[in-house]
Amino acid sequence: MRLSPVRLIRPKRFGDARGWFTEVYSEPAFAALGITCQFVQDNHSLSAPAFTLRGLHFQTPPRGQDKLVRCIRGRIYDVAVDVRRGSPTYGQWVGAELSAENGHQLFIPIGFAHGFVTLEPDCEVTYKCSNTYAPDHDGGIRWDSVGIDWPISAGAAPELSEKDKVQPPLAAFDSPFDYDGNPLAPLV
Repeated sequence: MRLSPVRLIRPKRFGDARGWFTEVYSEPAFAALGITCQFVQDNHSLSAPAFTLRGLHFQTPPRGQDKLVRCIRGRIYDVAVDVRRGSPTYGQWVGAELSAENGHQLFIPIGFAHGFVTLEPDCEVTYKCSNTYAPDHDGGIRWDSVGIDWPISAGAAPELSEKDKVQPPLAAFDSPFDYDGNPLAPLV
């Protein structure tokens, strides 16, 4: 089975009566998984209301960003959408619940739009990026234009930024990302 370019990472936790310890990033361990980018920036966000939706975001070439995302307080549903032109999985998405409790992380490579929705109040998310923020290369697509099954309670509307309310739909997006021959696959 071919591995997806988007990867769900499940770091091991070592616990005792005091609590637990985990290694969330190790360059050699990630290289063994085929993740060889160099991270140069760490970001941290707090989303106060439940069902805060951030995304779907990316940075365009030459300032694209690989991301390694984890939730350190609360629970989120984290999503990556293939936006590489020519990809047989263009517009398809994968998602996973990341929480402080499960400790899982999602690796999202360049060429994928990223977003998440908080599943409870006061969620904190941290993520590593392989490039620094570049406002001239900041981009996105509309959160509701891809068919993502967002786990938002019936009757609830997501909390969106003004920027995310006006992103173009996927159908109107002219992708600057090239397909690398590695199609999106289900997370394992």
